[in-house]
Amino acid sequence: MSVFERIKKLSDKRGISLQKVAEDNDFSSNLIYRWKKSDPKGKDLAKIANYFHVTTDYILGLTDDPSVPDSPERKLTWRDLGQNYGGDDPVPDEFQTMIDSLAEGYFKAHPELKHKNDE
Repeated sequence: MSVFERIKKLSDKRGISLQKVAEDNDFSSNLIYRWKKSDPKGKDLAKIANYFHVTTDYILGLTDDPSVPDSPERKLTWRDLGQNYGGDDPVPDEFQTMIDSLAEGYFKAHPELKHKNDE
């Protein structure tokens, strides 16, 4: 799926026109349509990603997960854990609780790692 197609899909999902998306982002009315044949500038891509609350990687087609990391909508997936069998299916809440407990215990046992990550 191209950049244009991803943006079109996002705008359709919201029920807004591409002209409205362009207008809301202070773009010329046809700029997004030009992305059918050319790549957007990084700053324009970032504006669109912010507008739709997705990552630039999603718009570029580098991932199929549109959610922004650390977003409340993003859930840990099996693929995040290196498990192919579950793919992009979310990890069940019970398992997520176990992972959180393991991580908490690990950092309690190794406080130097927590401080290292804070730097």
